[in-house]
Amino acid sequence: MEIIKTEHLSYVYNQNTPYEKVAVDDLNLSIEEGEFVGIIGHTGSGKSTLIQHFNALLRPTSGKIYIDGQDMWENEKEIRKFRFQVGLVFQYPEYQLFEETVYKDIAFGPKNMGMDEQQIDRRVREAAGFVGLKEKHLEKSPFELSGGQKRRVAIAGVLAMDPQVLILDEPTAGLDPYGRDRILNQISLYHRAQKKTILLVSHSMEDIAKYCTKVLVMNQSKVFLYDTVEKVFAHVEELREIGLAVPQITQVFYDLKARGFHLNDNVYTVEKAKHELLQLLRGETDA
Repeated sequence: MEIIKTEHLSYVYNQNTPYEKVAVDDLNLSIEEGEFVGIIGHTGSGKSTLIQHFNALLRPTSGKIYIDGQDMWENEKEIRKFRFQVGLVFQYPEYQLFEETVYKDIAFGPKNMGMDEQQIDRRVREAAGFVGLKEKHLEKSPFELSGGQKRRVAIAGVLAMDPQVLILDEPTAGLDPYGRDRILNQISLYHRAQKKTILLVSHSMEDIAKYCTKVLVMNQSKVFLYDTVEKVFAHVEELREIGLAVPQITQVFYDLKARGFHLNDNVYTVEKAKHELLQLLRGETDA
């Protein structure tokens, strides 16, 4: 079932001025419920503008957006409900923390949804658990925490609203490798446990390959590719031509095959690379 659908979606910044710029151009897209979609594209490709439409932060210049089958802008008085259905975590979300305690920060969304204290408490503790925050963290000031912990508090604040779709815009930007892996692992666990739809904007092809089920490639304000991880990263040359890379391990296997090694060049994770190399050493490769 489609959870997000766009029909001829376009958005123009500074329309009818000398600074007019088309950021999203006649885009038709369908995202199925439960997918973990990685969104990639060079700076200015339209990916950030696109995801802001899904949370109703931007209104289309033309075209339509459907969330769970409902036309988002059919009735402007109901737009608030879509902002609860589609949770958006911006880059460096910890800058949006403002409450006295971690508990209050996570509770802010559910409180604004009109929940009672018992519901709020349950949502806060569940969301904190999903991002790996412990009971002892809840009564601390968020400003006493490490950078990675602050990031997890901000993500928990969105999860506490129990959105149907979770969108994360570079959620690991600025974190060390340990903090990055921890957050992405917890998001992956959340995805498997809750079966929610997740959209992850990232510049890391390795992270996209490891965690996502599909990849959406944006280029010049349009959808360039949208398919499974394996099929998208098979387009090595096409991605190069638009200024994007593939996972490093994919590039290694692509180059090895070009040099005459009998290998499958559509390898995008270390685990699959290990399997291919062991097959080669045993003389079992089919490539």
